[in-house]
Amino acid sequence: MRGQPISAVLADVDGTLVNNKTELTPRTIDAVHRLHAHGVLFCLTGGRPPRGLRMLVEPLGMEFPMAAFNGGVIVLPDMTVADQCPVPVDVSLRVIDTCRAHGLLVWIYTATEWYVTDGHAPHTARQARTHRFDPTVVAGYDEFRDRIIKIVGVSDHHARVAEAEAAVRKEFDPLVSAARPQPDHLDVTHPDANKGAALERLSRCFEVPAERIATIGDRLTDVLMFRRGGLSVAMGNAPAEVRRQAAYVTGSNEEDGFATAMERYVLPRATPWH
Repeated sequence: MRGQPISAVLADVDGTLVNNKTELTPRTIDAVHRLHAHGVLFCLTGGRPPRGLRMLVEPLGMEFPMAAFNGGVIVLPDMTVADQCPVPVDVSLRVIDTCRAHGLLVWIYTATEWYVTDGHAPHTARQARTHRFDPTVVAGYDEFRDRIIKIVGVSDHHARVAEAEAAVRKEFDPLVSAARPQPDHLDVTHPDANKGAALERLSRCFEVPAERIATIGDRLTDVLMFRRGGLSVAMGNAPAEVRRQAAYVTGSNEEDGFATAMERYVLPRATPWH
């Protein structure tokens, strides 16, 4: 396949790299190792906390920094925090109040921990299975106000989540970024904690031109990196509005779509990054 050479890949995790059981398939693992063999820089970015990325390090042979919380925290493969972008301290608790005022259950994350006020609330168990670690239950969030990396509002009433997103944007923009990665979740982070900014940091750090970085993902939060990188691939399980904004569409995460994309679109253009 002809086209711009590809020297780096920035991949989303959930819904992209792992299947619906949050597992890496043998074909996905093989595709990543083939990227390594071709000298392609392989990096991860996702909404998970750093500890939620740990399960990927050994099987994928990760050697480079990973962007947890969509870029809110940069961690090395040994889980050392290299950089972080906390929610501004003067608005963090007010954002929490706004989410609660719209009927959302609120979780918070620091660079290393996940805190909840109710360990048995809806969605908590599912999230723990995804992260592969349990939250710490606390009475309140005031003591963490200066080190909150991500605020998550959760509700099965999707209209409430949408209304909370609009309210947070209206009151706190441009101090925070608010987005719904799923209809029942609202993520609030520092405005620089997004995948477009993560791609730009990757480009600067490793001196790889943005147009030589391929991106692959399945959510609206992935569109920013689609726009700022070179070749972009949407997963087959992505919403139509995400698929429309990618150069290519591959199979779903239940069909080894990541591996197919690497084999079809990236490896034929692979060029060592250094």
